[in-house]
This record gives sequence, C-alpha cells and structure tokens, in this order.
Amino acid sequence: MTAPDLPPLSWPRLEPGWVWLCGAGPGDPGLLTLHALNALRQADVVVYDALVDPTILTLAPEAEHIYAGKRGGKPSAKQRDISLQLVDLARGGRRVLRLKGGDPFVFGRGGEEAQTLVQHGIPIRIIPGISAGIGGLAYAGIPVTHRDVNQSVTFVTGHDQSGQTPGSLNWQAISDGSQVLVIYMGMKHAEVIASALLDAGRAADEPVAVVTSATTADQQVLETTLGALVADLAASTLEPPAIICVGRSVLMRQALDWQAMAMGEAPRNTDPLGRGRPAESA
Repeated sequence: MTAPDLPPLSWPRLEPGWVWLCGAGPGDPGLLTLHALNALRQADVVVYDALVDPTILTLAPEAEHIYAGKRGGKPSAKQRDISLQLVDLARGGRRVLRLKGGDPFVFGRGGEEAQTLVQHGIPIRIIPGISAGIGGLAYAGIPVTHRDVNQSVTFVTGHDQSGQTPGSLNWQAISDGSQVLVIYMGMKHAEVIASALLDAGRAADEPVAVVTSATTADQQVLETTLGALVADLAASTLEPPAIICVGRSVLMRQALDWQAMAMGEAPRNTDPLGRGRPAESA
C-alpha cells in the first residue's frame, strides 16, 4: 500500500524522546486523520492496540511495531506496563507513536498513559481520532444527534477497570438526562445495563442498535428494542467489540443505511420518525 502525499502544509515533527498519543479511528483505515498519517511516517516505533487495523501499520513500514492490545476476557498487557514501556522507549531516544483505536481520550486510557509520561518528564502530543461511538454509528446510518429526536447524547462505558459494569454510574440520572445513550464495551453486560435502564423508566419498546466491528468489512448491526435486547443478543452470533445505541435516533437507520443503498437496496422508510414532511422544511 502506498501512502498518499500529505498536502503542502507545515507538519509537526516527531522528535526523538517524544511520545505522540494518536487515535486510529474506529477501524476503517480511511478514517485516519492527516496528523495520524504524518505521525506514522515519522515514528521509529509504533505501540498499537488490538483494534488498530493491520493495514494502518503498513503506513509505517520502517518502524518497529509493538503490540499492546487489551481485549476483555483475554490475556492482555497490564496498563501500567504499557505506560512504563512508553517511558522506556522515549528515554531510549526513540520517536514513539502510541496508536489507539478510536480516540485516545474517549474510554481509551489515553489520559492515564499521557499522565504517566508527563510524570516521568516525557514530552507528548495528543492526536485525536474519530471515536467509535460517533463514527461507528455513522457507518451504521445512525446519527447520534437529530433535531427531531434529541438535544442531548450521553456516552457511557459498559465496564470499569475490573471488567464489571461501573458501580459509580447513576443509571437513573443518565436515563433522565439524555434522550440518546451510546454505550461503549457494553455487550458483555447488556443484561445488567438493560435492566438498569428499564428500572430507570426507559420504555421496553425503545429502539436499540448494537453495532459490532464498526466501520470494518465485518461490521454487523442488530436492530432491536430495550426490552428484547438480551434475548436478541443471545439468539445472534454477534461478538465484541460493540457499540450499543439506545434511543429513537436508531430509527434513522431505516432511512440512512447508506451502505445498504450503496449495494442497490432502497431505504426501508424515508420518514422513520413519522414527520410527514421533508426534514428541511422545518
């Protein structure tokens, strides 16, 4: 794969002894930012996560590639060890790129790694990426905001450091405060999450979508309801990583499933919210 030329702008230089923490986006290599591409071209070593598409690593063919993936339920490197490895690499005079799926500061532990680096006197740069909770849902044809649906959206993690559903989350407040919920890493604890939201007053017939392997060739989308979520997941073959979206914006997939349209399928419903008029006329 030949990397495209960067536009003739003034690009930052990755200097020896620095660590750049960079988001690789939700999966599709085309969703890399130009700053990410610039970093890949300069790095001596790329420390990458499990969700980074292997094609992206071909954009840094001269760099050393070090796997530091963390996947739930599988043997993984300890977070502290990863952070300290970054420190050691930088102190060795390497130009270090820490490449993380999605955005490093959205449930990606990028803040923890950056803090450790700063505490050890290592200079850093942060390169944001497209978060799976936005880009992954967009690839499924689901907008996280739509003016006829929601004026708020809440991003929630489905598990904490122990791998359990976070006990600090106030599901009642979350349910009351946001019309659309986007839940990262929640598939394993879908039963607990659905029960908490139903107990908090969310309707059993509220639309839900589960998007797995978002933006990749393996992407799958399950459309269901909050009340049927657990049973439908159990009957499916879906596997993490997954994004769960709860809210009426899920209905927009009936009109905006652009990947299906690209394959020649017609929209299932051009007016899924029942407006009865074109959206632009409002």
